[in-house]
Amino acid sequence: MKKFLLGSFAAVLILALAACSSASGKDDSGSEDSNDKTITFGVTPWTSTVPPTKIAKLIVEDMGYTVKEIKADAGNVFIGMSRGDIDAFMDAWLPAHENHLKKYEDDLDVTAISYDGVQMGMVVPSYMKDINNVSDLKGKEDLFNNEMYGIEEGASATGIFNNMIEGHGLDLKQVNSSEGGMLAQVKRYTKSEEPVLFFGWRPHTMFNKFDLKVLEDDKNYFEKAAVKVITNKDLKDNSPDVYEFLSNWSIPIDDVEQMIVQIEEEGTDPEVVAQEWIDNNQDKVDAMLGK
Repeated sequence: MKKFLLGSFAAVLILALAACSSASGKDDSGSEDSNDKTITFGVTPWTSTVPPTKIAKLIVEDMGYTVKEIKADAGNVFIGMSRGDIDAFMDAWLPAHENHLKKYEDDLDVTAISYDGVQMGMVVPSYMKDINNVSDLKGKEDLFNNEMYGIEEGASATGIFNNMIEGHGLDLKQVNSSEGGMLAQVKRYTKSEEPVLFFGWRPHTMFNKFDLKVLEDDKNYFEKAAVKVITNKDLKDNSPDVYEFLSNWSIPIDDVEQMIVQIEEEGTDPEVVAQEWIDNNQDKVDAMLGK
């Protein structure tokens, strides 16, 4: 009887411990179950950030995680990653964001190349036949009211453009606003085929909306960009399956541009567009997941 009572007590104790373990959301190793984990993506106010972030979000959710998005400018996204508040950023432009990487290099991981060979720089409408190089702007700044339109003040590209203007000795002032504000000015000037100078990059619907050209730059202030996935250094240990997926990430720039058109021009819900890409590219998704 004594043995029976001890055995019964042990069985009850094991069941109680199992129940407590289940309730705490931890497996036998003591780590939290992935279903209770949250992955946070940083989202900048650029149209190019949305498609890759939404695709990654849906895939990570399918892996059993909760996903949150934090909207911020690029500088604050990098700060958030360095503090561990943001796990991943799908749209880091290098070398434009090199200063952020160097500043927080001990806390960040350059995880994958999303796509490369991306053009960016000073842009004018194609009807400006005599302006093809940044050097062609010298002495013609008054055509543009001595203004060049850029994006938000805190963007890395803003500082590069200021250096470019100074380095080329141009009598220009950079006028900073949101991406939408900048493009509103472009629309206003191109409607009547007036001169306008602004920041342009691919992938972006601006090249679908307007007939544009990126100016050549002999001094190479903007190298052709590579768009990379950056994660905080803790992600690899905290969520190795998510890190492995993101380390295998890649997507064609043409696909991103087409998705931007669907979202921005056609008004399709971003997650619908992202799910359609996943459905049509299951082989790429499987490869990124290591299947």
